[in-house]
Amino acid sequence: MRTPRAAPAPAPLRFVRGALRALTALAALTGLVSCAGGPSLEHRGAITAAPGDSRELAVGSAGFTESELLAQMYAALLRQAGYRTHVLTVGNRELYEPALEAGQIDVVPEYAATFADWLNAKEHGAQAAPVASPDLDATMTALRRLAAPRGLTVLPPGRAVDQNAFAVRASYAAEHRLRTLSDLGRAKLPVRLAAGDECVQRPFCAPGLRKTYGINITAVDPKGVGTTPAKQAVQNGQDQMVLTTSTDATLDQFGLVVLADDRKLQNADYVVPVVNRSRAGSGRPTAALNRLNRVLTTEDLARLNEQVDSWRRLAADVAHNYLVSKGLLSKS
Repeated sequence: MRTPRAAPAPAPLRFVRGALRALTALAALTGLVSCAGGPSLEHRGAITAAPGDSRELAVGSAGFTESELLAQMYAALLRQAGYRTHVLTVGNRELYEPALEAGQIDVVPEYAATFADWLNAKEHGAQAAPVASPDLDATMTALRRLAAPRGLTVLPPGRAVDQNAFAVRASYAAEHRLRTLSDLGRAKLPVRLAAGDECVQRPFCAPGLRKTYGINITAVDPKGVGTTPAKQAVQNGQDQMVLTTSTDATLDQFGLVVLADDRKLQNADYVVPVVNRSRAGSGRPTAALNRLNRVLTTEDLARLNEQVDSWRRLAADVAHNYLVSKGLLSKS
């Protein structure tokens, strides 16, 4: 589950030229939805071809703040490595993943567990048993096995992870001595959970909290994942806990704290770059993107999201400043 993010502000003039180039690629995406079964026969030779090294790369973004930030950082690092890049925003995975297979998009930021299960469902049907798990190595093995036949290379995961997280009021946590979800289960407190309505059935939400932690979920209040109304409901005591994500940087504003997932209910949704092998599968793009993997943490990503969503800064500027601050990019 991804937290909804604020819409990006209008692009300044210096980005218009890149946007015009991106529009050409975006127009081509409308014919790609039918590619859902994988590359067509004429493209399948590219799957086993040597990794490519195209000089111009389109970096995809899924349209929410975090994805846009990651895409902007990827694009900047690839430019520094000598590539011509532009960021192409495509709102959902059903569009950008076939475009990635077809080479209309060359690089996208993804989430290991979510993408593994999505590809698995695409390959084996919506009722297929999940292949992702809290085990990062096992999840990456499954993801790469599913991605490779589609001409996709999954690069090493970074340190940042964006997964479900559960937060309570800080005063409530102090009163009942809660630091972990196990603590909450042992406390046997009745818990009304603010979340999306799908939480009632999702194994990593209410059913998992009951089964794994013994938490007494009395009801799910359908206010959405990490939304302001959901957090306010916990802040004012209407609900006792809220479903959000591990990169939510606004919890302090509502007096909320995350309870640790100490029994690892949540899957390994680490940030991973995914590339089209025939266009960006060589060692140079991997080396450029791995520089970010080594420094970007979950806490960093939360702070970057906050700068865009709460401070209303441009994702491109926030991404640039972060890379400069970490010595990954020159100030110019």
